[in-house]
Amino acid sequence: MTLTSPGLRRMLPMTGHTMGSRSAATCHYKCGDACLRDVSSTSTAPHFQAVAETALSRRAVLAGMGLVAAVASVGSAVLRPERAAAAARTAAWAQVSDTFGFAPVAPVERTVDAFTVPDGFDWHPIIRWGDPVVAGAPAFDLDDQSAEAQEQQFGYNNDYLAILPQGDGTALLVANHEYTNENLMVPGFVDEESLTVEQLRTSIAAHGMSVVQVERRGDDPRWYPVASPFGRRFSALSTRFRLTGPVVGHELVRTSTNPRGTSVIGTLNNCAGGHTPWGTVLSGEENVDQYFRGDPAAADPRNNEMYGLVGDDGEAGTGRYWWKVDPRFDMAQEPNEFNRFGWVVEIDPTDPSSVPLKHTALGRFKHEGATVAVAADRRLVVYMGDDQANQHLYKFVSKGKLGGSLRNGSFLLQQGDLYVARFSAEGDPAADYDGTGEWIPLTKGGRSMVPGMSLEEVLVFTRLAAAAVGATPMDRPEDVERSPVNGKVYMACTNSSSRQAPGVANPRSKNRWGHVVEITEAGDDAGATTFTWALPLVCGDPTDPSTYFAGYPADQVSPISCPDNVTFDSAGGLWISTDGQPGSIGLNDALHYVPVDGPERGHVQQFLAVPTGAETCGPWVDVEDGSVFVAVQHPGETEGAAVDVPTSTFPYDGSSSRTPRPSVVQVYRTTAGAMPQG
Repeated sequence: MTLTSPGLRRMLPMTGHTMGSRSAATCHYKCGDACLRDVSSTSTAPHFQAVAETALSRRAVLAGMGLVAAVASVGSAVLRPERAAAAARTAAWAQVSDTFGFAPVAPVERTVDAFTVPDGFDWHPIIRWGDPVVAGAPAFDLDDQSAEAQEQQFGYNNDYLAILPQGDGTALLVANHEYTNENLMVPGFVDEESLTVEQLRTSIAAHGMSVVQVERRGDDPRWYPVASPFGRRFSALSTRFRLTGPVVGHELVRTSTNPRGTSVIGTLNNCAGGHTPWGTVLSGEENVDQYFRGDPAAADPRNNEMYGLVGDDGEAGTGRYWWKVDPRFDMAQEPNEFNRFGWVVEIDPTDPSSVPLKHTALGRFKHEGATVAVAADRRLVVYMGDDQANQHLYKFVSKGKLGGSLRNGSFLLQQGDLYVARFSAEGDPAADYDGTGEWIPLTKGGRSMVPGMSLEEVLVFTRLAAAAVGATPMDRPEDVERSPVNGKVYMACTNSSSRQAPGVANPRSKNRWGHVVEITEAGDDAGATTFTWALPLVCGDPTDPSTYFAGYPADQVSPISCPDNVTFDSAGGLWISTDGQPGSIGLNDALHYVPVDGPERGHVQQFLAVPTGAETCGPWVDVEDGSVFVAVQHPGETEGAAVDVPTSTFPYDGSSSRTPRPSVVQVYRTTAGAMPQG
């Protein structure tokens, strides 16, 4: 199968529009070709880049941070790294910092099909697509997959990852299953329209989440899955989720099969997530529009305008042809079904009988994830990014407070205030921040704070509400995490190559390489309504003058581009995974470690690289255990790849000689030495 086929070119409409390691197949299967639709926020607030340009200019002059070249190049910077420069940096990459417990690996060219780890470490796949999850699940059979089998097996394209210790050498592994690659799942695949009903049902069943019990065996540092009562699949095909919060029962979420508007079958496009102090896991529903066959006449125009159901040409998409299996995915038949997706969901992995929840108080948009913090007064705070170009950063603050027993935690997510961020360039370099910001309330005290919109409308059409109050458009705000050590909040802005004009706190036009924003809440209180911000990382090839690494010498850092998922280890070290490193960087995606405090602040060093076509997802770092866990998503997802014509054979264990299998991987230390200590 090659891209010379006109039919296949129509199936991958982003062909010719992508950069670097990002393939048109990724754009189609993962995002539903979202970049071809303009759903930019209509907010009149200046873009984050304009604020960043002002702030960085002032910082360069007043603080002498060496960013004059970067500021001068705003709007025209294009990465043109020389391979000779990469060779010159080899010595820097090979150094072992006293702060780090590993020798950074050199970047890996995007054509290399290998999982690369530092010296002194090894890796193994804990669980792969199709492996048993539920006790008694059938063995994986590529040539005879069924929906019934898939609902008992590990789903496809694992993303968010949590490893929750139980003690006694066991733990619960929780993973999201974001989307499917039918070309790599179905032998003889031609196109999506040609899939059989059972193949479509199998794809639906491969979405959702998995809970798997894992165990240690003797002195072996590796984790292994075991059959247990905890094994559970949350399937898009059959699992019922209960709606919570203000939108429950509202006419916007009522359908013919659920006229009371109280529950939803399935969860879709689960990207990143978070874990809670009371032991549950949150998961964000992201690019859900791609699963629905649109109807310009039947669908709510607010969904067409800001949620991507109808393209710029006014034509409705065909979705993933799921409407052939279930009419709820056809907007002409069920115009409200779409409103029932795009939420934050919560599952309890410790209780196999628990009912999963969808929390409407947290708003509806393309959730990358949901990170929980606790305010100074014990109110619950959830940080959330809306992962699309020119969308916004949100924060939910609960009405009630977290009790000492933590038993009321889930209830707190059902009532509270939803805020959206507005950034300004009123910075003070001498005080080590580039700008200020405020959290603008969208809901407060159970009431809408947006003129002309009811409470329920604000929560269902949150993007429109954010634009109405003048929130700041961002460069794909993805994962957001709060440091357990310094209390600051870090947001990965992956990129926005289509944006032309400067904006607030987005440092470059045509920002193909992304950046990281550091937010300090007033009084270091997650419940505050004001904050300051800085840009510790402006990503890209270090030879480009528009990059910045918190003042650390650029010739001593690993190149990093398109930051996606972020996490912290217990010592406060920031770990950043990448998604589609573009341009002339042309590298396999990777996981990087970078200190955010002290003399090595900004010292980016690459820990691992995933195989060709793959993305690094769900990093989970256990310093004390000496292990790093990642979800290797869409290995071999390149144009022209198919079952029997793979461009990757990951995980290289003989199970995937015909097609690669997304897997959760543990990287573990094989030699003595400490992991990073912040």
